[in-house]
Amino acid sequence: MDKKDGSNRKSTSNRTTKGKSTGFSKPKPAMDKRSQKPKKATSTAAKITGSKTTAATPAAKPKVKSDDIRLNKYISNSGACSRRDADIYIQSGNVKVNGVVITEMGYQVKPGDVVNFDGSTIIPEKKEYILLNKPKNFTTSVEDDRDMRNVFELIKNSTQAKVQAIGRMDKNTTGLLLFTNDTDMIRKFSLPNQKSTKIYQVTLDKNLKFEDLEKIAGGVSFDEHKLYVDEISYIEDQPKTEIGIKLRTPNVKVVRAIFEKFKYDVLKVDRVSFAGLTKKNLPRGNWRFLTEQEIINLKNY
Repeated sequence: MDKKDGSNRKSTSNRTTKGKSTGFSKPKPAMDKRSQKPKKATSTAAKITGSKTTAATPAAKPKVKSDDIRLNKYISNSGACSRRDADIYIQSGNVKVNGVVITEMGYQVKPGDVVNFDGSTIIPEKKEYILLNKPKNFTTSVEDDRDMRNVFELIKNSTQAKVQAIGRMDKNTTGLLLFTNDTDMIRKFSLPNQKSTKIYQVTLDKNLKFEDLEKIAGGVSFDEHKLYVDEISYIEDQPKTEIGIKLRTPNVKVVRAIFEKFKYDVLKVDRVSFAGLTKKNLPRGNWRFLTEQEIINLKNY
């Protein structure tokens, strides 16, 4: 890992993640001259009525207009809840369209329809995805000390949408933090078993012993639960107090806990990569919108 993006490191990892048989059949007897052409199939109904038959035409599927949108997605786009939770509300009879209760899964909302969700009229927002390089001394929680500066100050001019941070960061942790109003994506990256990787550059109060590095690479146990580490290494051309570590857990606090378990004080934690996104061309304290390709990558991660 280099100092900027966590790549090019010397890493120690605990895992990388007929011939056909040929036969001869008896020659078939020649067909009678009067039956050289195959007979046309006649339906039972035609035999009874004496009417001519025509080939059956498959029923055409009802066309969905491009502007129509599934009801659960409409609700999700409004920021009210995820699509999965929206399905529960719909089945429970808590959703109305134009004043009529809708319980049908897959119902299509048309332009101009008024959707009432759990007693309130909702309007879908455009999906926004904002990447911030968080500086120190900013919190992600609205419940912390009111005197503490909040990360939302840094992106307040970016959008009018009601975006949320994916995951939490304490005031001393820096690096990549993603904001969005896409509730499905927030849920996806918040699940304990989600598979997205994050790379952190950690600064310790003293050199990390090689034997401790190997132990961490083999996984660390917390309260009978084992946390697996994808990679851990010393950062090239840096003191052995500078460590790169790759994890899949959404909980940033675990990074500090790993090293504290081995009696090291953690001076700095900087997230240099999040689910394939990096800090390239994004100075500390700055933000940018994700590209269309980055959004596609995240949805398919």
